[in-house]
Amino acid sequence: MRTLQKRGRSALKICVNCVLPESFPGVQFNDEGICNFCLGLKNRNDLERRKKKYREKFESLLQEHRGKSAHDVLLSCSGGKDSTYTLSLLKEDYGLNTLAFSVDNGFVPEQTYRNIRDVCEKLGVDHLWLKPDFRMLRKIFREGAERNIYPRTVLMRASTICTSCMAIVRFSALRIALEKRIPFLAFGWSPGQIPLSASVLKNNPEIIKAMQVAGLAPLREKWILERNDTGQLAGPTSEYGRAREHDLKLAAL
Repeated sequence: MRTLQKRGRSALKICVNCVLPESFPGVQFNDEGICNFCLGLKNRNDLERRKKKYREKFESLLQEHRGKSAHDVLLSCSGGKDSTYTLSLLKEDYGLNTLAFSVDNGFVPEQTYRNIRDVCEKLGVDHLWLKPDFRMLRKIFREGAERNIYPRTVLMRASTICTSCMAIVRFSALRIALEKRIPFLAFGWSPGQIPLSASVLKNNPEIIKAMQVAGLAPLREKWILERNDTGQLAGPTSEYGRAREHDLKLAAL
């Protein structure tokens, strides 16, 4: 097992194969210093076969949908290595008319602004900034610092604050794509952040709705309780509401 020594800090264990650090959620090392994620791969040939399968799926979808809107794809661009590489891949390798999109959450360094501007200008792609009201963001970040409002499985990858910020990016990107009729959304990830099976997905309205409810419900609950002028009902009170609740034909709605 290798160690990475940082100035003023204790040595950090890393995988001898993929250099994944011990700080990564869920990582474990065997006696030879190889992480469980590397050990979980069946073999290199199987990995390449699966990558080829999803690449072909993506290229097939491109043939069907590209050229039908002003932009072929909306890329969420943070200015980091993953989104920058993905932007280059979409523009230069696939020749897609790409719209880059970034969110200013109030903590974006000036260097990041310059990085995004320089990359977009060099690649010749359009870019759009979104600046949410920081008063709203402050409430979300404060709530996230005080308690975990997401399931534990979600928080294995990122904190409540980071997850909330990523949710704002995803929902904002989806809204812009719908408004501009852009058929594809793209995000840049490092290997291990998401499973390979999630590399090409169709947006599921039910999943999106569930994510919105998970994030908004705790924020709304606190706001309602602070008003101190409402009470929580045990269930529907109208005749229509009670009838609908017991109608099996409407259970899926």
